[in-house]
Amino acid sequence: MSDATSQTVYFYDRHPISHELILAKLRTSRGHLDGLRPEELFPHDQDHYGGLAATDELARGAQICDGSRVADFCAGLGGTVRYLAHKYGADVTGIELTPARAAGAQELTRRVNLHNTARIVEGNVMEVPLPDASIDAVLSQEAFCHVPDVTSAVAEAFRILKTGGRLAFTDWIANQPLDAADAQLMWEGMAIQPLRSIAQYRSLVESVGFRVLSTKDLTEEWRPILKERLAMYQLLREEARQAGTPMGHDAFHESYIRFVDLIQECKLGGVRIMASK
Repeated sequence: MSDATSQTVYFYDRHPISHELILAKLRTSRGHLDGLRPEELFPHDQDHYGGLAATDELARGAQICDGSRVADFCAGLGGTVRYLAHKYGADVTGIELTPARAAGAQELTRRVNLHNTARIVEGNVMEVPLPDASIDAVLSQEAFCHVPDVTSAVAEAFRILKTGGRLAFTDWIANQPLDAADAQLMWEGMAIQPLRSIAQYRSLVESVGFRVLSTKDLTEEWRPILKERLAMYQLLREEARQAGTPMGHDAFHESYIRFVDLIQECKLGGVRIMASK
């Protein structure tokens, strides 16, 4: 296992949003876990910035509809996978690196009876276990920042997409280069790889053969969202402690505070890119 893989797995094995905490909260609120519906998971399992509205924006750009075959790169606990299958009628495969997270995603999916159209497989987005030209759309949300070789991941998206298929993703960007101390803190706390500017990201996507349809700077949009998420994580840490589930390691909480500061200062930000094969 490479250092980058080990660091990413270490981070997500301890992440405060876990399938154990989600089920504990639902058990407390419902009294039992029988007959869970997909929409009951959505307030808890959407670990990306902007919630369901952000996923809908990607789905529109990727032209996802009933019967679309979709891949979600770096699927985490499978929130996006289940949402697209449930709302859009898509057939969705999520690729997730961390074994415990892939297993947790599979359990959540079984509990809401979506396993026939929503699946999460353990795998690496730099070597995707899907056939050539088999997918209509590839999505990813704030996850390529953990990937050591994003060019390889985007090239894999190009490989598995049908002609005319679409790539739609959001990710972190560096509006200004991070100093060494901040870059190290982001690595130690959240397994963040070196970041790129919007122009560099656009060039990367084009370099593997995609035609970029649109790019949107999300930095201003993310500023209030990230402040709210910081408060959420601080609350989740206490909820996880009480539930006996992973709380997030100390470096994560320290780095997230600094991350939010860097977003407020517009040194870091976000981008949404839509592209076509």
